[in-house]
Amino acid sequence: MRAILNLLVLVTVWFWPGVAASAEEPIIIAHRGASGYLPEHTLEAYRLGIEQGADFIEPDLVMTKDGVLVARHDIYLSSTTNVASKPEFADRKRTVGDKTDWFVMDFTLAELKTLRARQPFPGRDTSFNDQYEIPTFDEIIEVVRDAGAQGKTVGLHIEMKRPDLFKSEVDPDLSDTLASAFAPLTDSGIPVFFQCFDGEFVREIAGKTNAPLVLLVAGAFDEQSQWFVLDVNLADYYDVVDGYGLNKALLFDQNFKSNGLVERLHSAEKVVHVWTARNDALPKGFESAEQELKLLFGAGIDGLFTDFPTTAVDVRREMLQ
Repeated sequence: MRAILNLLVLVTVWFWPGVAASAEEPIIIAHRGASGYLPEHTLEAYRLGIEQGADFIEPDLVMTKDGVLVARHDIYLSSTTNVASKPEFADRKRTVGDKTDWFVMDFTLAELKTLRARQPFPGRDTSFNDQYEIPTFDEIIEVVRDAGAQGKTVGLHIEMKRPDLFKSEVDPDLSDTLASAFAPLTDSGIPVFFQCFDGEFVREIAGKTNAPLVLLVAGAFDEQSQWFVLDVNLADYYDVVDGYGLNKALLFDQNFKSNGLVERLHSAEKVVHVWTARNDALPKGFESAEQELKLLFGAGIDGLFTDFPTTAVDVRREMLQ
């Protein structure tokens, strides 16, 4: 069944109404929403990403103490919220691993809703700090449904952060919880991908959902070549995943010459999504965001995560013309 789905996703992903016209048109994914402009993982950032023409929005999911899925990129809260300014939560600070901070699984949903989001990236607009709430997954789904009601089909490219931690501390049946949440989405025609860095968790959920599965791969920096190399045998997951979400550097050598990875994965009937294009964080040697985007689109990718969706939409349009 998974092998059949692998083939189908290559075809059907391009024909979800309103998403993309053909396999020559990669999807644009608003990374944490339009996070280059507004505080990430807020309903306002997701709506802006949709307004700017993104085909998918990307919620990173974590889980509250009372078992509610909410959107944060990290399991800790200090860099993206005003939690440090809340004296009532001073005693929640603790150490997990090598990080001392406030952690989402130590807060109920009601408590998290008293916090407000902040822009974590230096140099980006902070004028919207302390205005927006942390959204639940259900609230994000409603944003997508609202867009659909207005004639714009938008997908959800969902990532689960640290499933090992949330299984041990909150929900031992996390894969079942997620699969149950995905079912009404796929049944109602909302395009969905599920992605995770944890390959074993991807294996765990594979038999429980029909949502296309994407294994995230960061690679490792090789001191000898001074470039990124694969640190995972991608073929080990061919039987369970429909594609890969790759660190963009993994597609090229240190001179930004294609290494053929996209072609190899396409020959294995896998989609290739890459992260993350940022207008304000260009790789060395690039003079503009447009220059980098043209290289990435030209490499034949199937999807692109970006903090600045409007730029990617414009470049994709230009290249198609």
